[in-house]
Amino acid sequence: MVSQKVLIKNPTGLHLRPAGILCKEAMKFKSHISFEYKNNTANAKSVLSVLGACVKCGDEITLICEGEDEKEALKALIEEIESGLGE
Repeated sequence: MVSQKVLIKNPTGLHLRPAGILCKEAMKFKSHISFEYKNNTANAKSVLSVLGACVKCGDEITLICEGEDEKEALKALIEEIESGLGE
């Protein structure tokens, strides 16, 4: 298992479009991918779970990847989040 904290920079947080981009990226990997935010855990491969977390701009989440390609998944997701998730 690998994990890392990352800051959400999107002005509107993880609304539908960036949540979809995050999920699409997470689905490329076999590992279980989730994130923790405010003592809750969200499945990064589920748009509804990501939206339900209500993550806003400036919030910090902890990405957690567990599985055979966990390191690659964590690196790719952090790069995607830091690039703004398409915004």
